[in-house]
Amino acid sequence: MEFVPTSLPDVFLIKPLVYQDDRGFFLETFQAEQFRDAGISSAFVQDNHTGSHQGVLRGLHYQIKQAQGKLVRVITGEIFDVAVDIRRSSPTFGKWVGKYLSAENKLQMWAPPGFAHGFYVLSAWAEVVYKATAYYVPEWECSLLWNDSEIGIYWPLVNGQLPILSPKDAGGLPLLQAKLFD
Repeated sequence: MEFVPTSLPDVFLIKPLVYQDDRGFFLETFQAEQFRDAGISSAFVQDNHTGSHQGVLRGLHYQIKQAQGKLVRVITGEIFDVAVDIRRSSPTFGKWVGKYLSAENKLQMWAPPGFAHGFYVLSAWAEVVYKATAYYVPEWECSLLWNDSEIGIYWPLVNGQLPILSPKDAGGLPLLQAKLFD
């Protein structure tokens, strides 16, 4: 695997080595030693799988207690995956990085604890799987406002249409009003 730094020093794009022949392909999506060598030593405790229609935006989620790191990949379709640094003491506080992940490119993105995470579905249907470093605890989950001008995420909205949001995500808080990490 190749661990490619992004514009945010703690977020990585991970390119797996894909072995392909006339039968199909094989790749490793996680190998503890390689992740440790890249500086990602968190243990994963939970796997999640979502399916979403085109135009759905999930996020920007984080847990204010029991913060989760997430290793995200797409097994069907394509998404635009985003991580936002919400650690007040970080030199990249409030900055974001977005990457296109798809079943075709087989890229993964690592969003460490202390980051809000979300994605927008570009294909007709997408299935996203991700490993988390802490268990999901609904009472600690928070959402940042997906279109907060303070963050300034450029979402590649299909045909310029507003995204489909859950009520929780539609009620996300702006960065400067949200509970954040020190």
